[in-house]
Amino acid sequence: MNQKITATIITLNEERNIGRCIDALIPVVDEVIVLDAFSTDKTAEICMSKNVRFEQREWQGYAATKNYLNSLATHEYIFSVDADEAPDDELQRSILKIKEQGLSGVYSVNRLTNYCGSWIKHSTWYPDIKTRIFPNEISRWDGEYVHEELVIEGDPEPELLEGHLLHYSYYNFKEHQERADKYSKLTAQKMNAKGKKASALKPYISALGRFVSMYIIHKGFLDGAMGCHIARISAKSNILKYKELRRLNHARKDK
Repeated sequence: MNQKITATIITLNEERNIGRCIDALIPVVDEVIVLDAFSTDKTAEICMSKNVRFEQREWQGYAATKNYLNSLATHEYIFSVDADEAPDDELQRSILKIKEQGLSGVYSVNRLTNYCGSWIKHSTWYPDIKTRIFPNEISRWDGEYVHEELVIEGDPEPELLEGHLLHYSYYNFKEHQERADKYSKLTAQKMNAKGKKASALKPYISALGRFVSMYIIHKGFLDGAMGCHIARISAKSNILKYKELRRLNHARKDK
């Protein structure tokens, strides 16, 4: 049957990742579309050299941007991939197999994250199951602030494909801290908009709980020094999240 799939990628200054991502997709999909938020590095040059469809548009937020990108797809099925991800050989074979058999329903993949050169097998980062292959017509991305959610009509149970979606996340600890802090502030905005509040001790209690959960309960110590760094940065970012929530709470009261 060999049904066709469109791979969709959003980018902003992804020159170190986008080539690897596209190269891993080309053998298994029938169209690759990159929607770029006007990168200032070599992202556009790399994409154009690989003969994929390359579009640019002002950033509208994660959900709105991905929904617009899906509207550009030619084929019925979408494979949504981040620029810092790439299917490994086994996942490539799994995708080719379901295409040959005939796509039906939705499919999930298991992400395996590379953190500063190390593959992370614990620390709440693995397993990391994500629904990524789905019919475009009945699907949409939802979420105003951060961590956009894929909504599919009928809420079908995904079929987990064999193999891994390799995730090349952070190249150094500074990048991780900056990204974690960014998401923490966005999450605080989302919580504040929903009327959530935080006590003076909440930032520190939450941080301790996060560290214990990641490093001890979820065996981050088995990831060695990297497991400790992941738990430490996540805990520190939790402090920022609840401090920001408290600041927003007070700002709302003062209005």
